[in-house]
Amino acid sequence: MTLDLTQFHDAFFEESFEALDSMEAALLKLDVGAPEPELINTIFRVAHSIKGGSATFGFAEIASFTHSLETLLDELRGGRMPVTVAICDLLLKSVDVMREMLRAVHAKQPFNTQRVADLQFDLELVNCQKSAPAVPTIALDQLTPAAQSAVLAQSKLAAAAEPSAATAPADEVISTRGWRILFRPFTEFFTRGNDPLRMLRELGELGSHQITVDASALPAFADLDAQSCYLAWTIDLDGAVTEAAIREVFDWADGDCDLKIERAAGDSGTDTNASANPAATESVATEPEVAEILESSPTAAVSPASIATAEPAGPVAAATVTAVPAATAPGAAVAAGADSSSIRVSVEKIDELMNTVGELVITQAMLSQLGSQMVGSTAEELRAGLAQLERNMRELQESVMRVRMLPISFVFSRFPRMVRDLAQRLGKQIELKLTGEQTELDKTVMEKIGDPLVHLVRNSVDHGIEKSPELRVAAGKSPIGTVYLDACHRGGNIAVEVSDDGGGLDKDRILEKARSRGLIGQNDLLTDEQIYELIFLPGFSTVDNATDVSGRGVGMDVVRRNVKELGGKIEIRSERGKGSRFIITLPLTLAIVDGQSVAVGTETYIVPLISIVESLQLKPSSVSRLSGRGEVFSFRGDYLPIVRLHELFGIEPRAQELHDGLVVVAEGDGRRVGLFVDDLLGQQQVVIKSLEANYGHVDGVSGATILGDGSVALILDLAGLIRAASMRAAA
Repeated sequence: MTLDLTQFHDAFFEESFEALDSMEAALLKLDVGAPEPELINTIFRVAHSIKGGSATFGFAEIASFTHSLETLLDELRGGRMPVTVAICDLLLKSVDVMREMLRAVHAKQPFNTQRVADLQFDLELVNCQKSAPAVPTIALDQLTPAAQSAVLAQSKLAAAAEPSAATAPADEVISTRGWRILFRPFTEFFTRGNDPLRMLRELGELGSHQITVDASALPAFADLDAQSCYLAWTIDLDGAVTEAAIREVFDWADGDCDLKIERAAGDSGTDTNASANPAATESVATEPEVAEILESSPTAAVSPASIATAEPAGPVAAATVTAVPAATAPGAAVAAGADSSSIRVSVEKIDELMNTVGELVITQAMLSQLGSQMVGSTAEELRAGLAQLERNMRELQESVMRVRMLPISFVFSRFPRMVRDLAQRLGKQIELKLTGEQTELDKTVMEKIGDPLVHLVRNSVDHGIEKSPELRVAAGKSPIGTVYLDACHRGGNIAVEVSDDGGGLDKDRILEKARSRGLIGQNDLLTDEQIYELIFLPGFSTVDNATDVSGRGVGMDVVRRNVKELGGKIEIRSERGKGSRFIITLPLTLAIVDGQSVAVGTETYIVPLISIVESLQLKPSSVSRLSGRGEVFSFRGDYLPIVRLHELFGIEPRAQELHDGLVVVAEGDGRRVGLFVDDLLGQQQVVIKSLEANYGHVDGVSGATILGDGSVALILDLAGLIRAASMRAAA
């Protein structure tokens, strides 16, 4: 029976994309010249994992490219090649190419083979030029007295924290005489993307060693399979090495080989029965001779470029001083799949669960309404039970909503790379500071907020931060500009803020541009808020020459439109010479909305609470009628149009006169109106049902919900409602 590997493709691609994100994040944190070893290990593990998975599933092009990348990373990991800016750029380009290849293969589409070949050539070229001197270490006596004290103090703390050999786990006990390692790969070892030469070389870095190769399983040349592994090895390793360090070398070959690790003869706790198979045809060989044996067989999985003799690791005479504890390296969980406490569930299943809970909420509301009308001896007990049911339903609803919640770090993670690339292209020095990455919001909201944030961050980098460090220094600022990206919960919403410490918005320049285009009159007086709103108009830009980054006026209108589609709003605050702040306020989820129920005749409508400014009752004297604008009323120094909902939807109202009903001041699309209704019924959370999927598009309506009595209430879309009312008034 042949195993169908295609059933694992989706899981492989999903995990690979996540691993590439962690790899990119680790690359952006690398310090040129003095990289954190764990970061390089994280990057190497990702490349090795993707290479192995690609080879297993038959994605030969990905496996080949990743093998070249892995070879370079191995040189960096072993300290045989320094980390430079050029190498970091090359590695980041490799991440882009791998992501492009994975997406293309996943979608069964072709990818740019020429781009892949060119970059792979660059990787191989760097690998061939690996004769660069190793990064020198610094002896303790070369440090300043203060640095020596810090190093010694840190060493004492580390020594105190280490468990004694008597109480340490078995895999942490150090062998004083060395180890004997029996390593027998399975036949399909190469097809899984494994490289035995690299493992043997890494063992050599742990201490001096002697390798015995077992070629007894090697068939006749005519029967050789280029994709099969026939050799086995016995390695005698000398030096004070823990068993855990040895097992880490073979970590990625777990399940693809037989591995036995024993203490050398004469060591405490030695298994005296351990010995090599005397029947096997053995010959003592150095590592170059092992490489020669492997090269003599046409094994495609072994690259000659990866063959190198490892020098025994000498005593370490260097120390690293860290000011703060290092955070867990991104993607460290990639290698710990077996210990993961989470499972992968498709979004469709979560949506089905959410819909079912929504139906339960509606049913519970219907039962509560029926219970309130009942009388008798058991009515109170029934109502108490229904009250408990309501509490339980709310807890269930919140629990299911939390399942759909994801940290906004999934969106924020793309910006360090983007800001780095833009700053290099524009010749600016810019630092990106992220806060609130663990703030959670609904997956659907998060997927749609990415593009608006991209536009805002690009504008901050291109237009917000001054054009040169000299201009910033002249203004009394640091030569390095700062862009801030923050997320936090505010009430029942989430606020995402993009800000910078640049020059701020130039109000005079905005007004000049708006007047030259006829958007406002020459003598119109606008508030700061109204001036800032002008930049959201389609095609509006204060830049004379557009660049490939921004300046064409097609970004900010998209930002506001996308934010409005999510039921949110965007505010601008700016101070000339100090910087600008763009604050986006969004609902936590698109499945449930907090709304105000209003009555119009016999119908009930839901007005989202985020859109409501105030509710009031008008006096006849406060209402005026203007030509072309209909009825207006004075509200805080401004005149707002009145929208009679019964006229817009063709309903017979209970109140015809404005002073007999109520006016709800609401905001949408940057404009305010007064909605004339008969009465306010109360606030409640409602489950949104798509009107377009079940009926069709209706102007001014974003969806519908089912009330406790089983009736349907329409949820108003303020932006669409204002547009529909304006068109009706103009007609």
